[in-house]
Amino acid sequence: MWTNLHARLHTTLRQTKLITKTDKILIAVSGGQDSICLLKLLVDLQPKYNFKIAVGHCNHQWSTDLGIADFVGKIAQNWEIPFYLKIANNLKETEAAARKWRYEALQEIAQEQDFNIITTGHTKSDRAETLFYNLIRGAGVEGLSALNAKRELSPTVSLVRPLLNVSRTETEEFCQQLQLPVWDDQANHNLKYARNRIRTEVLPYLKTHFNPQVETTLAQTAEILQAESDFLETLTQNLASEIIELEQKRLNRIKLKNIHVALKRRIVKLFLEKNMLKSPNFSQIEAIINLIEAPQKSRTSSLPKNTQATVEGDWIILKTSD
Repeated sequence: MWTNLHARLHTTLRQTKLITKTDKILIAVSGGQDSICLLKLLVDLQPKYNFKIAVGHCNHQWSTDLGIADFVGKIAQNWEIPFYLKIANNLKETEAAARKWRYEALQEIAQEQDFNIITTGHTKSDRAETLFYNLIRGAGVEGLSALNAKRELSPTVSLVRPLLNVSRTETEEFCQQLQLPVWDDQANHNLKYARNRIRTEVLPYLKTHFNPQVETTLAQTAEILQAESDFLETLTQNLASEIIELEQKRLNRIKLKNIHVALKRRIVKLFLEKNMLKSPNFSQIEAIINLIEAPQKSRTSSLPKNTQATVEGDWIILKTSD
């Protein structure tokens, strides 16, 4: 059966070239409605594109995972699709640990089996939830624009999210219409996870009391922020080559002085990331910016690992004390 979602995805792929005819695609399938929807759509579109597809599944080995791998494997078998399984070993039961391991596991499968694309069933609803989650945690433009349609995982493997213009309600209706088997993952109902609380409590409240189209609004905001973030990142990289000297661990504060504060923050963040901090926070970035026009020998001690930033002439230099 050819549905409206088939047509929409077909149009999306033709317009965006997210997936092409030469691609080898590993479809991440959790068993839930979104991933099953994506799997069925790509199976049905395969004759039009002639791309190679397979199913990848990640078993966390948590109690809530019992039976899911067999369920997904049976679907792959019935639909005559190659099936690859990764099993975790003593994985910490947190959202962050699980997400990190899944991407690592899927990338391993892709590299082992020569897939150049990994697809996930993330939807417009996921994008809205991620924006809201990152907003309340505290994030810049990059964090708020997370879940973009395509990003590079390695020089040979890309992550693609083809359903970002589709809501979770639509994937549910699609699965019901085609009578597809769907696994109801009990972990998705566990309210100790912040994302589940946002999905089941916060967004429904916002829909009822503020904006019935809140998911679409937030997802569109993420799309706008993604484009602006990409533009600012290009400017940042171009300017950073003139301002940052990595080997000397220093920033040229004279060249940094007259740049817009948005770019100042990005350049300082890049500088700290490359030298010491994976994710510098707002206070640490602002502490460096405050040194741009500070007197000689001024310093900040807000950095970890016994590191200080000190003003010396035209430079802000990172130094580590014993």
